[in-house]
Amino acid sequence: MLAEIGLAALALAFLLTIYATFASLAGARAHAARWRESGRRAALLTFPALLLAAGMLIIALMTEQYQLTYVYEVTDPRTPPFYRFTALWGSQRGSLLFWSLLLSAFTFGAISLNWRSERRLMPYAIACMMATLAFFLGMSLILENPFERWWISADGQAVARALIPAGATAPTEASLRAGAEGLNPLLRHFGMAIHPPMLYLGFVGFTIPFAFALAALASGDLSSGWLRVTRRWSLIAWIFLSIGLILGGRWAYDVLGWGGYWGWDPVENAAFLPWLMGTAFIHSAMIQEKRGMLKLWNMFLVIATFSAVMFGAFATRSGVIDSVHSFARSEVGFPMLAFWAAMTLIALGALLWRWNRGELRDEQQFANFLSRESMFVLNNVVFVALFIAIFWGSFALPIASELFLGKEVTIGPETFEFYVVPLFIAMYILMGVAPLSAWGRMSAARLGGALKLPLMLSLLSIAALILIGTNAAVASFGYGVVLFAGFVALYEIYRGAGARRRSLGESPLRALAALFGRNQRRYGGYIVHLGVTVIGIGVIGSTVFQTEVQHTLARGETVAVGAYALRYDEFTRAQAVDGRMMSISDVTVLRDGAEIARIRPRVDEFPQMPMTIAGAHSTLENDFYVLLISGGRERATFRIYINPLVNLVWWGGILLIIGTAIAAYPKVLPERPQRKREAS
Repeated sequence: MLAEIGLAALALAFLLTIYATFASLAGARAHAARWRESGRRAALLTFPALLLAAGMLIIALMTEQYQLTYVYEVTDPRTPPFYRFTALWGSQRGSLLFWSLLLSAFTFGAISLNWRSERRLMPYAIACMMATLAFFLGMSLILENPFERWWISADGQAVARALIPAGATAPTEASLRAGAEGLNPLLRHFGMAIHPPMLYLGFVGFTIPFAFALAALASGDLSSGWLRVTRRWSLIAWIFLSIGLILGGRWAYDVLGWGGYWGWDPVENAAFLPWLMGTAFIHSAMIQEKRGMLKLWNMFLVIATFSAVMFGAFATRSGVIDSVHSFARSEVGFPMLAFWAAMTLIALGALLWRWNRGELRDEQQFANFLSRESMFVLNNVVFVALFIAIFWGSFALPIASELFLGKEVTIGPETFEFYVVPLFIAMYILMGVAPLSAWGRMSAARLGGALKLPLMLSLLSIAALILIGTNAAVASFGYGVVLFAGFVALYEIYRGAGARRRSLGESPLRALAALFGRNQRRYGGYIVHLGVTVIGIGVIGSTVFQTEVQHTLARGETVAVGAYALRYDEFTRAQAVDGRMMSISDVTVLRDGAEIARIRPRVDEFPQMPMTIAGAHSTLENDFYVLLISGGRERATFRIYINPLVNLVWWGGILLIIGTAIAAYPKVLPERPQRKREAS
C-alpha cells in the first residue's frame, strides 16, 4: 500500500506541474486572472503531494519494506535508524525525489510570499519553476522510479516494476531481507548525512532567482524589481550551498583517508562552480540596486548560476565523470543534458532579444576606475575567471580530449592550484579595497588614506610571522594578503560603531548592535569577509606547512613526528552493532615527553569496500592526524599528518554562515535617532 500511495502522489504532482505550467503561461499571455489563479493553486498543491510521496518512501525505509527495490538497495536489517532516514537521498532515485520535494517547497514559499506584490512577474516565474519541477518528476516516474518493487515473473525471474506484471508474484520477505545490500559505506558519516541536503537546498534555491529573471525577460518588466524580490532567496541558496561545501570538505577529511579536505575532484568542483557564479551575482546585484547599472550582466550571471547548477546535476548523475562523490551511470544523462541545454538557450535567447531591443540599458555610467562599482566589476571578473579555469580543467578538457583524441586527459591538484591561486590572491585584495572605495567617484588620495591602517597592520603581521620563524616567503605573503581583507572588514565595523558612539553617545555594545540592526546587508557581509579570511588562513597553513610521514612500528615502539611523538600501544579486532568488522589500533600522542591524547585509527570492513577512518588530536594550532594503513598485534603501519591551522577552515565556515544569516535576516526597522545628551 505504501508503494501505491507514493506512486499515485508522485504521478499527481507531475500532472499538477504540467497543468500549472500551461495555465500560468496562458493566464499571463491572455491577461486572464482565472487561469493565473488556477495555475497558482496547482503549483501550491505540488508540495503536499510530494510531501506525501516522500513520506511514503521514508516509512518504507524505516519499516524495512524490502519489496521496494530502493529500500532493498540502500538499507539492510542492520542499518541504524538514523541512516535509514538519510538513505532517502543516499542513491539516485531517492535523491531525485528529495530534490523535487525541496524544489516544490521553495516554489511554495516564493508563491506565498510574492503573489500579491509581484502579480506581473509571478505567472511567468511559476511557469519556469513548474517546468523545472516537471522535468525532475518526469525522470522520477519514467527512468528512476523510487516506488519500483521486486516481482517474480511467471518464468521465475526477478524483475523490478512499479506496477505488478501479468502473472507475477511477490518474493518472500525472508529472501529479500537476506539479500538487502545496505547503504554505501562512504555515506555512513554524519557530515555526509547532512551534506547532500544542504547542497540540494543551495542548488534548488537558485532556481527562484532564475525564474524571476526569466519572468522579467518574458514580461518586459526589466526594472530592478526582480532583483529586490530575489535578493533574500539568493542569499538563502548561497548559505545552504556554502554549508554543503564546508560539510563536504569535512566528510572528505574524516572519511576518504588522504589527509586533506579539497582535492579538486570533478564532483567537488561541480558544486563549487555555481557557488562562484552565485557569489558574483550577489555582489553585482548591489550595483544595479544602488546605481541602476549592470542590468545585462546581472541577467547573465543569474542565468549562468542556474546553468551551472543544472550542469552539475548532469555531471554527477549521468556517470560522465568517475568520482567517489558521484552517482552510478544511469539513463538520466541524456535527458539532463538536453534540459540543461534547452533552459540555458531559452534564457540566453530571451536575454539577447531584450538587449537587441535596447531594454537593458544602464541608468548610469562608471564614474572612474577607483569607484566601488568598478571594484565590484573587477571582483566579478575574478570569479568568472575562476569559473572558467575550474570548468575547463574539470570537464571541458577531459571531455574534449576523449571526443577528439580518443583518450581522457585530466589535470591534478597542482595544476589547478597554479592557475587559481593568483586569482584567489586578487580576490582577497579586492575584498580589502572595495569596501573602502565609494559609490560614484573616488579619488586615489582618499582611497589611499583609507587603506593606510589596514595595509600597515598587514605589513606588521608579515613582519611578525617572519620574526617567529615562518620561513616560507609564499606563505608569509599569502597570510598578509588574506589578513588585509580581514583587517578592512574589522576596520569598517570599528568605524561604523565609532561614528554612532560619537553622534549618539551609545555604549560600544549598543552601538555595535544598532549598527548591525540598521544595515544588516553591509555588516553581515563584513562578517562573511571575516569568515573567508579565517578560511584563507587555515588553507594556507594546512597546505604549505603540512607534514606527512609513514612509519611501521612494533607494539610499544615510539616515533617522533615534528614536535610530537606517536607510540603504538595495542591492536584490536572487533565487530560493530551493524555487523562490520573493525581493525583498531590504540596509539598515544606525546608532546615534550608528556601524554596529550589517546586516539584510535581504524579500518572498517564493509562488504562493499574497506574504509580507513582517521584518529585525530585536534587543537586550534593543528591536527595530529593518523591513518592505519595495515595492522597486526605485533606490528602496524601508520601514515601520519600534521595539519597546521586546519580547524580554522571549519571555524571560518561557521563565521561565513553567521554573516550570511545576518545579511539575509528580515530587515530590522531603523531606530529613531536620539540627540546626544549635553553634559549638565
